[in-house]
Amino acid sequence: MTDSRPVGIFDSGVGGLTVARSIIDLLPGESIRYVGDTARCPYGPRPFDEVRGFATEIVDWLHGQDVKLVIAACNTATAAAVVNDPVPFPVKVIGVIEPSVRAALARTHTGSIGVIGTEGTINSGVYERLLHDMAGERPLTVTSQASPEFVTFAEQGRTNDAEVLSVARNVLAPLIAAQVDTLILGCTHYPLLTGMIGHVMGPDVALISSAEMTARAVFSYMVTHDLLAPEHTDVQRAFYTTGDTGSFISLAQRFLGPRINRADVDHMATQERA
Repeated sequence: MTDSRPVGIFDSGVGGLTVARSIIDLLPGESIRYVGDTARCPYGPRPFDEVRGFATEIVDWLHGQDVKLVIAACNTATAAAVVNDPVPFPVKVIGVIEPSVRAALARTHTGSIGVIGTEGTINSGVYERLLHDMAGERPLTVTSQASPEFVTFAEQGRTNDAEVLSVARNVLAPLIAAQVDTLILGCTHYPLLTGMIGHVMGPDVALISSAEMTARAVFSYMVTHDLLAPEHTDVQRAFYTTGDTGSFISLAQRFLGPRINRADVDHMATQERA
């Protein structure tokens, strides 16, 4: 059996486009409906109850677009609505946290794992809790570090200048001191900075990209559940933003490259929540 319906993806902004890019690379025959909630970005500083409301609204909208599954391509939304207190969504929703945790546990040799992410994600402790839960009796040390500066650099398209290197050395110093052998990139902006992060951490530290690991998890789920699009499907990729389309496109091209153009982007109205 096959399923030609599109895959839904949403994020608080453009970072989730790294997940979309990984999906396109692994599943080039799949259509996509992407929502970037740029009008209410960032989600990180917001209360989880509010983020759950945003996630519910967007997933309901994507469900109305007849998607076959949804990817919560945002660590904060995943923590708030998929991991901590799962929302009973009307469609299957796969988050970005559990695939990264599984990959990190499979990769580490020493049991010393690092996590970097936004302040909201790190302060929630969701990665640390899930790592320990899934490790069971296995000894594990988790070192977490907030790195919001990396989000700014990624959105500015800065990946290798002197300031980026200086900030990376400062932010990653506690992880180097903890001698982590595996580092989870707990924000979908961070794959754009893997070159610099990998340089500072050194060649012996494995970098776990939430975008790549999530795409692999989605691939496996779709194969297992007979959801792959049939061959020769007319692939359609549409992108929606709740904010200004021009600003979205200029940022999106840094994350998705030439795969996106103005004709692919539309505006999605939202209900502002108190």
